[in-house]
Amino acid sequence: MQILASKLTNTTLLLLISGILAACSAPEENETAQSSADPTFNTALGVQDIMSLVLEPASDILWDSGGWVLDASGYEELYPTTDEGWAYVRAQAATVVESGNMLALPGRAEDNDAWMIYSKGLSEAGILAMEAAATQNEEDFFQAGAQLYSVCTACHQAYNPDINNRFDDEAD
Repeated sequence: MQILASKLTNTTLLLLISGILAACSAPEENETAQSSADPTFNTALGVQDIMSLVLEPASDILWDSGGWVLDASGYEELYPTTDEGWAYVRAQAATVVESGNMLALPGRAEDNDAWMIYSKGLSEAGILAMEAAATQNEEDFFQAGAQLYSVCTACHQAYNPDINNRFDDEAD
């Protein structure tokens, strides 16, 4: 009788442990496939809004904070002069980085070719500006701004040539 009770206890214990292990094991394949499916992004904010409300203000701050001006009133450097100023332009550069990512999202990307190259280039220029701002390197900051300008101009040329023409109209 004691042997039967011992076998029954061992069997019960084995079933209990098996049940606990099964409950703690990795999810089944179809659960994994569902969780690795493409996420849904809220892309209600359109490309025009990203450009005018997010990217353009951040880019303008970067361009207005790098370089120099020589005019009738004299020579003026535009670079930040305080740690706080450099931190501010670094934050704006981070906005440029993330704008490149936002523009590459499904639902916003115009195509998977040049659009993606320009989006990546936008983020790369933002990273360069962030690094230059972190080290307060004026020359590198200026070059990052030039790279940002080149990416923006090339993208506008390819996808919205009329935006470049609006500046020609202002000059007349």
